[in-house]
Amino acid sequence: MKKKLISLAVASVLAMPMVVAAQGTNVTIFGTVQAEYNTVDIQGLSSQSAVADDAGKSRWGLHIVENLGGGLKAKAHIEYGLATGTGSIGIARERWVALANDGWGEVKFGRVAAPFKDFAGGTTIDAFAYTTLQAGGSGGTMVASANGMGVGANGFVNSAIRYDSPLMKGFAVSALLMPGDSQKLDPVLGGSGGGSGGANSGGEDGEWDFQIMAKHSAQLGSHGFDIFGGYSRDNVSTAQRALIAGDVDDEEIWRGGASWHYENFRLSGQYENINNASLTGAASCTASAALGTIGGGNTGQCNSAINVNGDGDVWFVGGEYKIGNTKLVAQGGMTHAQKVSGFADSRDARSFTVGAIHYLSSRSSLFGGYQRVDIRDHAAVPDADRNTYTVGMRHDF
Repeated sequence: MKKKLISLAVASVLAMPMVVAAQGTNVTIFGTVQAEYNTVDIQGLSSQSAVADDAGKSRWGLHIVENLGGGLKAKAHIEYGLATGTGSIGIARERWVALANDGWGEVKFGRVAAPFKDFAGGTTIDAFAYTTLQAGGSGGTMVASANGMGVGANGFVNSAIRYDSPLMKGFAVSALLMPGDSQKLDPVLGGSGGGSGGANSGGEDGEWDFQIMAKHSAQLGSHGFDIFGGYSRDNVSTAQRALIAGDVDDEEIWRGGASWHYENFRLSGQYENINNASLTGAASCTASAALGTIGGGNTGQCNSAINVNGDGDVWFVGGEYKIGNTKLVAQGGMTHAQKVSGFADSRDARSFTVGAIHYLSSRSSLFGGYQRVDIRDHAAVPDADRNTYTVGMRHDF
């Protein structure tokens, strides 16, 4: 009898969210679980293999939407990473609340992804995003900033406000603001307090870090076009100035690109110009973007990183063709890090990636491929070229 009462009580508690949903609030449990068997071979090091999710795709979370009436909605989003193949829990991902309306768009408050990551370009045109074949970081063809202002898989912006407009006659914009003196710490570099190492990615004297992007989509017969551009400004913090000798300026990134698709074929590309790369910005990248955890060794390599306080260019191009349930992918590009006088020599990273994604269903897929990164380092140290092989499986729920 007691067991029946306990079961009834548990069932009543579990049924409570359904009652809330009936009153205008919907709670969605979502997530992704991914595992890869990958081998990374960096010149001069022993090959490293693992069964894991080093790119940080696996996550779970809650997405809550309440209808307030008059077209206005309140939202909340909580998301955590998880690490398949290991005992690590993973990192905290997005955490925000928002107000949204179909007429004027959505405003988020909290820890968010940057527009450079998921609004236009970035992971939206990288078919192998969140795998060891990704273009960001070790792939060397997209900025993968540690503080979230780029497309690093585990890069998010703390203490931020993000606005996304609705699509109006093919146009849409997205903007992000982060208080300069917020002293919110970078999730990868760690640290504590306002001046700990390079961890404080905020600016100084009330300045705001910000990012803005715009895109236009058009359909002409069977041809679809997307054109996008954006600007990112990461103000130098007091902590960063104390770490870097000489004249240090604010980081600026300009991005432009386009995508064209026709029936089962898509061709995409983007170009990024980086000025004054900051220590927590384009001069570094997240651990998953660098793939530094494979085999537990020191195999981290961020080929898209520009020299600290230096300039550089990063470009990417990719082609996709779908045959039945299988997508064939070929993509690549180059990073050029300019020399910083008295600090670091110039460096080039050229890469290409080939592979395939097979969709078992709308939620489950298999993928695999090969990536070659050719490093041309003009310093005295030898080049460290990189070969990556992987096969993996992903399930979304």
